[in-house]
Amino acid sequence: MPQHDLYHDEVKNALSKDGWTITIEHYRNIIIQLLEKHAHHKPSHGEIEPLLLCDRIADNYLLLDIGWDRTGRVHSVVLHLRIIEEKIWIEFDGTEGGIALELLELEVPKSDIVLGFIRPKSRHLTDFSVA
Repeated sequence: MPQHDLYHDEVKNALSKDGWTITIEHYRNIIIQLLEKHAHHKPSHGEIEPLLLCDRIADNYLLLDIGWDRTGRVHSVVLHLRIIEEKIWIEFDGTEGGIALELLELEVPKSDIVLGFIRPKSRHLTDFSVA
């Protein structure tokens, strides 16, 4: 495990033991920043617009493509992220490069990222959190 992840967990645990509540506001802001960035990438075909949905109370964040192309109606999920127990869950990732890598670039530790689209029994095979 990278040193950054070890220190991150140690600090979180120490603060929790001292009665601090670890805020997830930072993760909310990171998620919204990434979704807004991806929302600027409009598909090159059809009349499709990105729709960003951010529910800060239930901590559900979605980026959808909505509109019409030559084959018909388009209503599809591009990204779906959630925050559960202070971890970022990637429920669906339709990006080319992978949103997990972008989260790592913004210094979210692997221990706080769950690849929710991978079966629970197989998550231990990744470098990310199992839950």
